[in-house]
Amino acid sequence: MQAEVNGITLQYEITGRKGAPVVVLSHCLAGSMDIWDPQVKELEENYRVLRYDTRGHGASSAPDEDYTMEMLASDVAALIDAASIEKVHFVGISMGGMIGQTLAVMHPEKLSSLVLCDTTCMVPEAMQPTWEERIRTAREKGMSPMVEETLARWFSPPFRESNPGIMDNIKNIIRATPVSGFAGCARAISRFNVHGKLPSLHIPALIMVGENDPGTPVDSARQIHEAIPGSEMAVLPGAYHLSNIEAAGAFNEKMRHFLAKH
Repeated sequence: MQAEVNGITLQYEITGRKGAPVVVLSHCLAGSMDIWDPQVKELEENYRVLRYDTRGHGASSAPDEDYTMEMLASDVAALIDAASIEKVHFVGISMGGMIGQTLAVMHPEKLSSLVLCDTTCMVPEAMQPTWEERIRTAREKGMSPMVEETLARWFSPPFRESNPGIMDNIKNIIRATPVSGFAGCARAISRFNVHGKLPSLHIPALIMVGENDPGTPVDSARQIHEAIPGSEMAVLPGAYHLSNIEAAGAFNEKMRHFLAKH
């Protein structure tokens, strides 16, 4: 399905039990809605599930310009309105978690709860050169050079070695990401900082993180947890950055228990 929002086209999918509470799933940089495959069936029994390709990814529009996190959050807000949904449970991983935090700050009335996974509330200035280098590499050489280093951050070596089929699927998703979309979203990430705004939130929140996440480590999750009043936190043993895939069982159990309460 497609929705025209904010001058672009967003690709999305709605499945699950009609009339049930809605869960929105928001993916990582260089991902797509398909990274949520391990969660969809788990959620469909009790929820309506809306997953989408973020601006610049998958089958959504990828305008060649700098994006902002406010822009990406406004896309989701407009998609929720276009689907005639009043409130949602929002689940976001990595960049999707940044989008979720920004959406909570901009449109708290749209959220019943917030699940933030393997993400951060601020990107340090010291990381700016790293992000600029990633943007430059993508623009000069395409997405293929990004594949192996991305997989090394996303999954532990044992998981990569024992799941070649999953790795092939993820490689294809990374390679298929439009360079313009990667660059636009990477620029949004590099400038992201909502830490000072999180204490004003009054939305039930669960922060989850892989125990060995090298990109947004446990300390990053704890910083969000300490900033959002009344939030919960869960560390998923052994997992790297895409904990929803590597530790799908534990991830789903924590998510299901949290959503059932709210």
